[in-house]
This record gives sequence, C-alpha cells and structure tokens, in this order.
Amino acid sequence: MRVRGLVWIRTLACEAGVPGFESPRTRHKKEENTMVSVNPFKEFHAGCETVLKDAIKQLYPTFSLPSVLLEIPPNLGFGELATSVCFELAKHAKKKPRTIAEELVQAIDVNGFPLVESVEVAGAGYINFRVNSELFSRLTLESARALDKEYGYVKTSEPQNILLEHTSVNPIHPIHIGQARNPMLGDAIARILEAHGHKVSRHYYVDDVGRQSAVIAYGYSKLGKPKPEGKPDRFIGAIYAVTSCIMEVQRLKKEVENAKKLAPTEVLELQRKLDEWISIVSDIEQRFPEIFNRLLDEISGDSDPEEQVSKLIRGYEASEDEAKRLLREVCELCLEGFRETLRSVEISIDSWDWESDLIWNGDVNRALEQLKKTPYVFEENGVLEFDAEKVAHDLDLKNALGISDDHELSSLTLVRADGTTLYTTRDIAYHLWKFQRAERVVNVIGMEQTLPQLQLKLALSALGHVDYVTKLTHFAYSLVRLPGYRMSSRRGRYITLDEVMEGAAERAYAEVSKRSPHLSDQDKREISEFVGKGAVKYALIAVDPTKPVVFTWDRVLDFEKNSAPYIQYSHARAYSILRKASREPENADYSLLVDPMERDIVLTLARFPEVFVDAAENLRPNAIADYANALADRFNRFYTKLPVIKAESAGLSDARLALVDATRIVFRNALKLLGIEAPERM
Repeated sequence: MRVRGLVWIRTLACEAGVPGFESPRTRHKKEENTMVSVNPFKEFHAGCETVLKDAIKQLYPTFSLPSVLLEIPPNLGFGELATSVCFELAKHAKKKPRTIAEELVQAIDVNGFPLVESVEVAGAGYINFRVNSELFSRLTLESARALDKEYGYVKTSEPQNILLEHTSVNPIHPIHIGQARNPMLGDAIARILEAHGHKVSRHYYVDDVGRQSAVIAYGYSKLGKPKPEGKPDRFIGAIYAVTSCIMEVQRLKKEVENAKKLAPTEVLELQRKLDEWISIVSDIEQRFPEIFNRLLDEISGDSDPEEQVSKLIRGYEASEDEAKRLLREVCELCLEGFRETLRSVEISIDSWDWESDLIWNGDVNRALEQLKKTPYVFEENGVLEFDAEKVAHDLDLKNALGISDDHELSSLTLVRADGTTLYTTRDIAYHLWKFQRAERVVNVIGMEQTLPQLQLKLALSALGHVDYVTKLTHFAYSLVRLPGYRMSSRRGRYITLDEVMEGAAERAYAEVSKRSPHLSDQDKREISEFVGKGAVKYALIAVDPTKPVVFTWDRVLDFEKNSAPYIQYSHARAYSILRKASREPENADYSLLVDPMERDIVLTLARFPEVFVDAAENLRPNAIADYANALADRFNRFYTKLPVIKAESAGLSDARLALVDATRIVFRNALKLLGIEAPERM
C-alpha cells in the first residue's frame, strides 16, 4: 500500500528479482515490510511541502506561492528543512512574520506523513521541519542496501538519444595534461547521462583538415614515411614540433632579410622573434637529434616549404589521392596512440568522425549552398562571410543564447579567398549530421570556443533549425595549468597524459607502501595503478569547469582530504569494517542512531539521488565529486569517534553496520559515475 509519500514493499527488491537490483553481497536479510525509495530525501521534502502548501492555501488562499518553499538549514539544530515563506506572506497579509509562522504551524497537519515528525516556529518567523529520525534512517539505509548498484541513479521520465562529442584533440601530438580535462569530463558526463536513463553515443571529431595536419604530413613525407619508434602519437608529435620549428625559423629569416623597408622597431621585433625561435631550435635538436638533422637537410633543400604545405591543404580538401593517402596515414598513426591512451584510463569512444569525410561526401558544400540561399551570407574581398548578428536580431535569439542585447556578434568567415573552408564552416555540416542521429547534442569543448559555438547555433538557426539552440549544449571548460610550466605544441613542450598517469602510479605506490606495508609488492602495484588513475581523473573533474585546474601532485594525491585517494580510502575503510564484522545487520535498531554524526551521514546518503539528478540535468559532474568528498569527511569523523562492531548494544552495532554498508554503496556508486574504481582495500 501507499502511505502518503512512502512506498512500502514486503520484500527487498533483490528478492523480487527486479532487474539491476541484484546485490553482490548476498548476505542481505530478506525482511518483511522493508521500505524502499529511489529518493528518500525527496519523500521527506514532498511531505513537508504538501503540508505547508495545504496550510498556506487554507489561511491565505490568494497568496502566490514562491518557486522555492523549503531550504536545507545550515545545521541540524534547525531541523532537516526550513522555510522563510512567512517573511513574504508578511508583506501580503500585513502581519508580523512570527505571527504568520505560529498560525501556519497550528494549521499544519502531519497526519499521514510519517516521515515528518514535528513542525516548529523559530526566530523571527522561520518554520523548521524535523524528520522522524528512526523511520528516515530505516528508509534511507534499507533503500541504499536494497537498490544497491542502482541506488541514487534516478531515471528520467523522458529518455533521449544523446550524441556527446568529447576529447577531439587534434592528431598532431600525444594527448597532454593541458588537454586531459576534456576526456575526463566527457566520460563522466556520458556515465551520468546513461545512469539517468539516456542512450548516449560518444563521438570523437577528428580534425584532420588544415595547416597542422599538413605540416606533419610534409615532415613525415620528407623523412620517407618511417615506421614509428615507440608510441606512434609521440613520434608524430616529435615530427610536428621539429617541422614547425625549422619552417618558422626559415620564415623569420626571410622576413628579417626583406625588412629593409620596415621601421627600426619592427625590425627589432622580428629579430627578437627569430632569436627566440633559434633558442627553441637548440632545445628541440637536443631532444630529437636524428629527426631534426634529417628534416633540416630535407626542408632546407626546399625553395618554398610553406607552398608545399599549402598545396597539401588544398589537395586534401579536393580529395586528391596522394594527399588523402599521406594525411590519413599520419593522422591514423596519431589516433592509434590516442586509442591506447584512452583505453589505459577506461574511456571508450563509439564513433571516430573524420572532418575530411564531411568535405569529400559533399555535406559541407550542401550546407554552404543552403546558407547562401539565406539573407545572412555576403561576400567581402573574395571572402564568404556569415552575418551572425543579423540572425540573432531577426530571430530574437540573444536571450536564448544567454547574451545581452547590446553584445554585437562578429561575423563568421565561411570560405577563404583561396576557396578553402574554415573549421566552423565544416562544423555546421557536422552538426546537421549529428542531429540526424540524436535528439540532443552535447559538445565538451574548451571555453575559448564559446564564440564559434554561438556562431554555429546561429548558422543552424538560419537554416531553419531554431530548436537546435536549446538542443545543442556547449559544455565549456577551462584548461589545465602546470605551475611554472608553459606548454606549446609547436615547440614540443608538453607533459603527456601517459607520463602523468605513470607519475601518479609511482607516487601512489610510495603512499600505499607507507600506509599498508603488510601488502605484497604485486598488491601494492595493482592498488597504486587504480589510485593513480582515480587521482588524476578526480583532480580534473572536481574543479568547477569554468575555473582552470592548477595541477599539483600534493593536491592530486592527498589521502587526507578532497581527492580520489581520500574517497577511495574511505570506501576501503567501510569495506574493512564490514569484513571484520563478518555478519549481516539482522537486528538493527534505527532508533539508536541519535548521534549528530550518524544523523548527518543518513541525511547525506538520503540526498545522493537529488545530487545525482542535479548533476544529470544540469551537466555538473563536479557536483558528484564534491558530494563524494563531503560524504568522506562525514564518514571519517564517524569512523574515528564511534565504535561499530563493539557498540554499546547489538541493536546499535547492527544499525551502525547498516549505516556503514549504505555508505560503502554510495561511495562506490558515486565513484563509478566519475570512472573511478572503488577498492576493497588500500
């Protein structure tokens, strides 16, 4: 039966054979009248909101209710929920807030709402709601343990096919730590959306058209298309850095030689740039001596290397066989390395979408022809431009795009004077292709692409797809910084994600050895591998995406606070308690969970489903990371202060065991959303 907000189930979901609810721990007792809720805190919140609305409607029927009636107080001393609506009502009713609060509390009827234990007036006009601690603890802990791997993963009522593009690092060098935030965020978002009930397809956009790929192809060809030594993306990165460097020095030398007509200050600036690149040459020569010396000889013998690169660009766009074979070969080599790196951190890609395919199959030309038929495309000095501002004005889209009316959008260049297209032009065709395959599109792309992403939405709107403005989400993020280190692809200065992962595992090994000296070396190595991976992933996800990540080892591998190792260690502690207890909490007396630390953990566990829904609906993977860290703080305080196995009574011991087990489950489920392993021991 349904009792005003509570679902009562005679047996655990796993006993009933509900799909997805099978527990890996088969010791659960199948009790009669076990209460199970997919969202325990929402049950309490809904009850409080219902009785409050009923009382307001009874006493003040003409009052317009605010969108938010209840809030979580700053501490449990004020109850689990509170409202300040009486201050708004005071203006409407011309009464003191305290008087209105007293009237409402008298009118509130909690009969039929077993989770709402009491309602009381506080301060100058607040109303505090207190939960029935015993019933709420039982509901929360039994729900977590019954739903197990599904606890917290509230399903959407409107599942969608979502195409999510992430990573998409240009195939010119290995994925480095400056770019590594993208795959970590993208993978976490995909996991969260799937857990919410959506069907997610992960796509990687291979940006193989343009100067960078052509520079590598030029250098690779000059070397005689050698077989890579070592990891192929590192090999390609070396060729790109060396070729770019030699070409830049040659270009600057010519400019200095032809600088007689320039002002002295301009000549000095050119010479300064040349001197800077010559110093870079020295560094690159030391790191890649064989490649450097061979390419220097070959490129020096070319009268115009830049024209050779331009010829490759034009030939590739024109689908000329020789250019296609050469550029695809070097790009595939780099992608081979990318796949290896992504596999090592358990990140999968469903589709690798080539930018060049959109040109060769005619999609880009078709999109351009459609745009030319709109009143928003014009030609200026042989260059084809798209008037983004006019589209935003004519279709009244600035508010929907989140920009102010007085912000003027710059035009978008569609085609250069030489007939070649630009990245965003090709992106228009790509997104028309995407929306043939999905109802919603999410692009995990850096914040520096904010304007191009706005122009993209306006171009799609000009083509008649105004609805794509809301269906296309640009998940913007800031990049990663290393204190005292400036990364540059052209200069070959970067720290690869592979190197960071290796370094994380080595540092984790030292910490695991210190904390668990009794483990075998093999166990220490295995633990340090997943601890290292989790540490890097968490560090790149936990920071608000709009803020840059400052990557330091001390913070990333902190076992004591706000890090993946800290949360993983907390999970292992919970598992250790359950292992030592070696029994199921069969006679838990939830009325004995009265310590503020216990109540705080129960409340936190109960709110996990709500945190998850927020993360899924607002694309906030960092909210999951923040939540897991907060839960670890609460659990570790509990762990150090209150005995579990040796508690004062058997009923209290079993209740605390149930609390520990539910906490273990939530740690594991939260970490899974971030792609981080939850270890049984550390």
